[in-house]
Amino acid sequence: MKLKKFKSDGTESGEYEVTNFPVLEEGKGEDALRQVILAVRANKRQGNASTKLRSEVAGSGKKIFRQKGLGVGRQGDKRSPHRRGGGVVFGPRPRSYSQKLNKKIRKLAFKRALIDQAVSENLVVVDDFALDTPKTKQLDLILNKIVPNTSKVLLISDQHNENTSLAGRNLPYAKLGSTPDIGPVDIVQADKIIFSVKGIDALLEKLGNS
Repeated sequence: MKLKKFKSDGTESGEYEVTNFPVLEEGKGEDALRQVILAVRANKRQGNASTKLRSEVAGSGKKIFRQKGLGVGRQGDKRSPHRRGGGVVFGPRPRSYSQKLNKKIRKLAFKRALIDQAVSENLVVVDDFALDTPKTKQLDLILNKIVPNTSKVLLISDQHNENTSLAGRNLPYAKLGSTPDIGPVDIVQADKIIFSVKGIDALLEKLGNS
C-alpha cells in the first residue's frame, strides 16, 4: 500500500510504502465494523430513563365511584394506567445497555475501517507532527496544505508532543489521537486521516501486522 507522504511543514515529498498494510477480502469485516459502532454507541447510553409503575404513583387507592348504577364505564383508583397521572405500563426502567465484543471482532473491524479509508484515498503520512511553538495558526496552515477543505481531520501519532497538543486543541475540525487510544469509530468518522511515520507503524503493530 502506497500513501502520499508530506514533510513536517506540509510540503509533499513523494510516497510512503506500507508493506505490512492489512488485507481483507471484499466485504469481509463489514458486519464486525457495524457491531463495533453499535456497541460503542450503546455503551455511551446512561440507561437512567425511568417511569413509575402503578404501585409507585402517589395517590389514593380508593375506588373513584361505585361499580354500578351511574351509567358510565366502571373505574378503579386514579393510579390506573389508563388515567392521566396514573402509572405507566411497559415504560422504560433503569438498565444497562453495555455490549461486550471480543478482541477478534474489534481487530477485524479496525482493519475493515482502515482499508475502506485507504481505498477512498483518505490516508496520508507525515514525517512528524513536531511544532517549534504551540501556535494554532501554524498547525492550521500546515493542515490546509496537506488536506485542504476538510471538515474532520484525525491526526494519529504514537505520542503527540506538548506543542502539537496545545496547538490542535483550538482547531474545531481537527482531532488529535495517540495510537493506543484510537478505535474503529474514530477511523470511520474522520474525513481525512494524517499519520506520523511512527504512528502508522505503531498502529499496524497493534493490529498484529508488524
